[in-house]
Amino acid sequence: MKIDFPLYIASDHAGYQLKKRLVRYFKNELEIPFEDMGPLEFDELDDFPDFTIPTAKKAVETNGRAIFICGSGIGACISANKVKGMYAGFGYNIEVAGLMRQHNNTNGLCLAGRALSEDHAMAIVKKWLETEFLGDEKYMRRNDKIKSEE
Repeated sequence: MKIDFPLYIASDHAGYQLKKRLVRYFKNELEIPFEDMGPLEFDELDDFPDFTIPTAKKAVETNGRAIFICGSGIGACISANKVKGMYAGFGYNIEVAGLMRQHNNTNGLCLAGRALSEDHAMAIVKKWLETEFLGDEKYMRRNDKIKSEE
């Protein structure tokens, strides 16, 4: 797989094991460049905003994309979306991963470390990475309405 954007990944303690598996997936199977924004070691007391917010900022600053993992995926999604220019969606299945790229041009993908199997998460991530924004007028119009609220 080839990607033409910077890619970042971050988690908290509840998403740490899934993040480690996705890191191996990126290195050994997809063979794509990425930056692991942490945590680099397991710490059951870490907090997702400490990793998702800096990662979201870096993705926005570099016109990249980011993957955020916490236990439910929701806390990571809420905190990532506090960063202006980050449009993160909750990736609960493969179809939604594609639709969030096609229709909403998401630059962030949030995953539930406690609810997804590794195989399902890898399939969701692959779909999200390989799907382009359709750019149709109706999607541009809708996304512009969201941006006008920032």
